[in-house]
Amino acid sequence: MSSVRLLRVCVALAAVGAIALPASASAKPVITMSGSTSVAPLASLLARGYLKANKNAVKFKLAQGGSDVGIADVAAGRVSIGMSSRDPKSSDPGGIFFNKISKDGICIVTNPSNPIANLSQAQIKAIFGGQVRDWKDVAGSGITGAIDVTVRTAASGTQDAFQKIFLGTTSLTGAVSQKASNGLIQQAVKSNKNAIGYVSMDFIAGTNAAAYNGVACNLRNAKSGEYGGVRNFWMVTRGPAKGNIQKFIKWAQDSPAAAKITGTHWVPLK
Repeated sequence: MSSVRLLRVCVALAAVGAIALPASASAKPVITMSGSTSVAPLASLLARGYLKANKNAVKFKLAQGGSDVGIADVAAGRVSIGMSSRDPKSSDPGGIFFNKISKDGICIVTNPSNPIANLSQAQIKAIFGGQVRDWKDVAGSGITGAIDVTVRTAASGTQDAFQKIFLGTTSLTGAVSQKASNGLIQQAVKSNKNAIGYVSMDFIAGTNAAAYNGVACNLRNAKSGEYGGVRNFWMVTRGPAKGNIQKFIKWAQDSPAAAKITGTHWVPLK
């Protein structure tokens, strides 16, 4: 299932409070998840696969909001699992555990009318740091005009990973448009020929995904380790996972069925 179709399902159901996955009797235990908009499509597919493999033994409810929201929710006991697309920070609440479930590529994307083939890290730093502001000054650009830099909000794990992997110590320019989800970045870039942004690899449809340091941003290169823009996906729990939560996370990490699901758009652990 494409990320666009998944996002439409997520948005429609989020409007009534949460993404409800298949469930049966109300007495069944409920696993609730919130957080990363990057992890959400994978978590949704894994939940469906787990229900199929375990005869609907539990219910799932899934909401989004960004990695920091998911981490705060699980730390406060509001959800069973916080979805995070960023690594742990020293400032995170105490008592939470990060359980790695996969890896994911971050792609730098432009509008299809500006199909830049490759961007070096130096070019990315210059564009997102504000030193280069016009497309005429970017090698490989087919357009001129002001560069519209589109980024994620501060609560986003993708923003945190982008900063660490692509920008390093370079500060993000203040002249940016902030978006709350991968899908909104995707739509902004698709609709604006002067835009540039970054998204989880599952959200590149309809955009031009530029190579990074000469390596194409695709699943094959992410799996091989050749592509440098790869980060971790986590399911965060309050204390070590136990009971049904532990069973689901272990299935997501270790089972061949889960690896097959993950391998469609992401990088499995094994």
